[in-house]
Amino acid sequence: MKDKTGNMNENQLPAISFQNVSKRFMLHSSAPQTVLETVISTFRRRKAQGQELWAVRDLSFDVMPGESLGIIGRNGAGKSTLLKLVARILRPTSGRIAVRGRVSALLELGAGFHPDLTGRENIYLNGSVLGLTRQDIEASYQDIVDFSELGDFIDMPVKHYSSGMYMRLGFSVAIHVRPDVLLIDEILAVGDQAFQAKCVERIFSMQREGKTIVLVSHHSEVIRSICSHALWVEHGHVQAAGPVREVLSAYAAFYAQGQQKRLKSEGLGFRWGTGEMEMTGVHLRTADGQETETFATGDVVQVVIDYTVHRPVHQPQFEVSLFRDDGLQLAGGGAYPVGPPAGALTGSGTVIYRMERLPLLPGEYRLTVMVHDGRPEHAYDCHELAYALEVPAGGDERYEGFVRLAASWDWVPHQESSLFNV
Repeated sequence: MKDKTGNMNENQLPAISFQNVSKRFMLHSSAPQTVLETVISTFRRRKAQGQELWAVRDLSFDVMPGESLGIIGRNGAGKSTLLKLVARILRPTSGRIAVRGRVSALLELGAGFHPDLTGRENIYLNGSVLGLTRQDIEASYQDIVDFSELGDFIDMPVKHYSSGMYMRLGFSVAIHVRPDVLLIDEILAVGDQAFQAKCVERIFSMQREGKTIVLVSHHSEVIRSICSHALWVEHGHVQAAGPVREVLSAYAAFYAQGQQKRLKSEGLGFRWGTGEMEMTGVHLRTADGQETETFATGDVVQVVIDYTVHRPVHQPQFEVSLFRDDGLQLAGGGAYPVGPPAGALTGSGTVIYRMERLPLLPGEYRLTVMVHDGRPEHAYDCHELAYALEVPAGGDERYEGFVRLAASWDWVPHQESSLFNV
C-alpha cells in the first residue's frame, strides 16, 4: 500500500487509487411535524441550513493488487464512506478514484437483499447486480448455499433471518462472485465464532490467490492478523499509511496518550461494595517505589493497596484482575487472605500485589481491585476497571499479541548435522 509520497512500481497499476478525493454531505433538518417542532425549528433554522459535513477530505493513497489493507480510526472518521466510494455506491465531490477489476462489497447487514425474497432468490438478485450471468450464478449456487450453512432456510424470506444468517448469506455471495477486490466493513463481528473463523480462513485463501482485500474494523488484532498494510483515517484525513505493524503502533500510541489525559481529568471505572471495609488508596509503583501508570514489558509492577476496616471482618481476601482496554480479562483470581486465622481484622493497613515481570506487550490495560469475603459478587469494596496501566510502543517489535511468554529456545543438533558444512 502506497500513499502519494511513496514510490510505486511503474510496471504494475494499483488495484485501488485515490487521488485528492473529497466527499461532502449536506445536512438538512427534517420538516417539523408538530407545533412544538415548528417552534423549535424556527430558532434552529439558520444554524441548520446549509451545514456541511466533509466525511473524506483530500484523501490520496494506492492499494496494489494482492495487498490486504486494514482501515482503522474512530467512529465518524470516514472509514465506511471510504469503502462506499471504492464500491461506487457514493460519488466523490472532488478528486479521482480508479478501481481495477470486479468489486464485491459486504458493507452492512442485508445491503442488496430484498426482504420479501427468499435466500435463493436473493442469491440470483445479488449475483446479477454484481455482474454475473444466470449460468455463472447457477454454477456457483450450491457452493454459496453450502458455505452459508443455511440449509433449508435458503427458501425462507430473508426478512425472517437473524443477523447471523444475514451475514452468512451475504459473505457467501460476496466471495463466490470471484471478485478481484473484496470490501468488508466490520461485518465479521456478527455471527457465531466458528463461522467467523471459517470466513477468516476463506479470506486467507483469497489472499493466497492474489485477491485485493480492504477491511474496516475497530479491532486492531483483526487488522493485524488479516492485513499486510493499514490506513489510519481521522476526520477524513490520512494520519498514517504503510505496513500494518507500524500504523497500528502509531495509532495505539496516539490514543494511549489521549486516554491517559482523559483518565486523569475525568477518572475511570466505578465503585461498589457493602462497605464493611474500604480501600482508601490504590497506587501503581515501580520496583523502587516510584508511582506511575507507564511500565515497560518485563518491569516489576507493585499495586499498593491501603485499607481501613469499618466493621470487624474475618480474613478478607484481596484480588487484582487485569483487563485489555476492550474489556477482555487477561488475568485475575488468586485472592489473597489478610488477617489472623482466628478472630477478626480491624484497623488499617497496606497490602502489596507484586508482578515480578510484567508480561504485557504495548497497549492500554485496566486494573480492577477488590476486597471481599471469599465471594467476589459480595465485595466489601470493588474499584472496577478503575486504574489504567500503559505499556508504550517502541520496544522490541519482534513480538506480537498481548503477552511475552517467559520462554526460551534450545538447539540440539543430531549427529548427522555435522556432515553438512556451509
